[in-house]
Parts: sequence; C-alpha cells; structure tokens
Amino acid sequence: MDGQSCKYDLAFKFEAGTSRGVLRQKTSWFIQLSRAGQKGIGECGILKGLSVEDFDSFDTNLKESLERYCKDSDDFEWSSINSFPSIKFGLEIAEKDFQSGGNGILFDNEFSQGKKSIPINGLVWMGEYQFMYDQIKEKIDNGFNCIKLKIGALDFEKELSLLKYIRSEFDQTDIELRVDANGAFSLKEAQEKLKRLSEFHIHSIEQPIRPGQWEEMAILCENTPLPIALDEELIGITDFEQKNKLIQTILPQYIILKPSLIGGFVSSEEWMEVANRNKVGYWITSALESNIGLNAIAQWTYGLELDLPQGLGTGQLYHNNFEGPLFINDGTLHFNPEISLYQEFSLFD
Repeated sequence: MDGQSCKYDLAFKFEAGTSRGVLRQKTSWFIQLSRAGQKGIGECGILKGLSVEDFDSFDTNLKESLERYCKDSDDFEWSSINSFPSIKFGLEIAEKDFQSGGNGILFDNEFSQGKKSIPINGLVWMGEYQFMYDQIKEKIDNGFNCIKLKIGALDFEKELSLLKYIRSEFDQTDIELRVDANGAFSLKEAQEKLKRLSEFHIHSIEQPIRPGQWEEMAILCENTPLPIALDEELIGITDFEQKNKLIQTILPQYIILKPSLIGGFVSSEEWMEVANRNKVGYWITSALESNIGLNAIAQWTYGLELDLPQGLGTGQLYHNNFEGPLFINDGTLHFNPEISLYQEFSLFD
C-alpha cells in the first residue's frame, strides 16, 4: 500500500465568529491510499485550539502514522493513533473509500443512491446583530425548520433579542431552536442564562461552560430548565471506560458527535453505545471539513437512522471547497449520484 498526504487551506466566504474567536481559514490535511491503480481519499479535519493534536507537529505525526499504516495495513494497530483523532478519522475514511472502489461511495445506502435526504440544522454564525439577523432570515427563507445559533460573543441581551424575533414569527412547532455557547458561560452566570434562554422554548444548548468541569456540569444538567448537549467535553477521551465514566457522572440530555475531533466512526459508535446505555440522546455534526470529509460523515450518518436534524450544513462555507454530489434543498442535505466527488479534487495528480 502506498500513501501520500497534502496540506490544504480552506478559505471562508465570510468571517465566521465563535466565542473562541473569528475564523477566516481552516486547514485540512488530505490522505491518499493507493495500490494497483485503486485509490482512496481521506481528510484529517484538525481545528486549531480545539483538536487535541499539536498543530505545529501535525504534518510530521501524519506522515509517520501514514507510513506505519501503509507498511502493514491489514494488521494496523488503530489504538496506536488514539492521540491523533483527526488522523484516525482521515485514515479510516481513506481505507473505507479504497475498499469501496475509490469513487466516494463509502456507504451504499438510500442517501448515497440519491433516494433519501438528511434533515439538518441551519447554522447561524456569530457577528454583528444585523449579520446574525440576516443569516436567520436567510435560513428561514431557505426552508430550514431547525436553526442553531452560535452565542456567547455578543451582548447577551442582543442574543436574546434575536431569539425573541424568531419566536415572534415562529413558535416551537414551526422552528426548532438550538444554541451553542462553546463553553462561553461562567459557572456563576450559567444557571440564570439557561433560565432566560428557556423562555424561548430552546431545544438544547451545547456546552454552556468550559469542558473539564464534570461535577459542575453534572449539577447544571440535573437542574437545567432546558436540555444540555455536551460537545467539547468529549474531545480527547479515547478509552471506553472513561467515556462511560463521563456520561454516568454528568448525565447530559444529549451529546454531540464530531468524528474528526473524537477519533472517527468507530470511536463515535462507542460513544453511542455508552449514550444508549444511559438513555442519553445524540446527533452528528461536521467539524468544518471540506466536502471530502463531509461526504463520508453524511453517508455514515444516514445509516444510523437518527430522527433529529443533524449538523451537516457546512459544505457551503468556503470559496475553494471541492465541488461534489452534496447539496442542500429545503433544509435537508441531498446526494446526487450522477456527480463525482472527485471531479475537482486534484491535489495528488
């Protein structure tokens, strides 16, 4: 087995605001596996400041991991790269693509056949009030019935006014509202902010306080007036028993699974097993991958037969994304099997 890797900078169409700062570009590393004319492509979706991998040494770690995999792909010790979750994810989907024929159809199901779609949430990024207002209006006009707002950077009263605007036009049976604080709330203010948010019939809030505060998060989840979903809390936990301990300690209402950040599909399915045991809900979201990684996540997600809207609407964020079969229509993600995923992907040519 031969392997190559390549770094690629994805450029945002706008300044994408989060409580951790503004994103203007996002770097991905791509993997190509090849043997006897057959190929498979994977994407390592690292996020600086959020992924557990060291950004500065990532290229070296990737090349070493890829070399070890190619030397003995049949008996590769996947646990040896547990500390590199995005590398694990990239190799996992490159292997799956290779084994499936190298055509971008990693999972043969009704989604990848173009017969069914996946309901998704419309993501509203942080920014000035008017910018967020315009995004909300655009999402509603485009048929989304689930909207997720990034909060925690604007004045809280302004954020509440945006929610009030939506609820003045649409009740909870028309539009499902989710908010994502990315750990922006302090312990002191979290309970009161959750109470005020609950007045707008919020479906859930993602990561209200910083990760790593298990006992404090457990108290919030026990007393919260609206469901809490853990997100960043899951990053860096690879041991199955540790996953189980986290869920049993905090007992959140939901967890958010981002394969790029938590070690791929196998690791995500372990989290699902733990969640099911403890009656905790979950949904899948992308982690700002290009359409290469998003394609793999979407096909896998459809096969899970989940009822909730998923967080897979990020394929239109970049000026220089790779065109492919994914498209959004009326608040749902679709796949056009007549369009090749790799029609514009030429990094390894």
